Amino acid sequence: MEQQKQQEIKISIPPHLVGGVYCNLMRVSHTKEEFIMDFVVVHESVGALTSRVIMSPGHMKRTVAALQENIKRYESNIAPIQEAPPPEGKLGFQPQ
Repeated sequence: MEQQKQQEIKISIPPHLVGGVYCNLMRVSHTKEEFIMDFVVVHESVGALTSRVIMSPGHMKRTVAALQENIKRYESNIAPIQEAPPPEGKLGFQPQ
């Protein structure tokens, strides 16, 4: 059998995404087919959706494992992370 060659995937970053977006709140919901993660920035009593990521359950499970591994590395190399307190008040998404 022929050995599989490792493929390099080149990823381009569009200019409007280079700086990233800030988030201090995340909401997760799901259907049978997908997970939806809404990333929000909240300041005082106003919040705005900064990004929405939708992925399959299989990719979500890999994402959670990658996040757990990176938190473990961070805490062993830098410092333990204090969990942020939950947001105060009621959160609600409004249609535009």
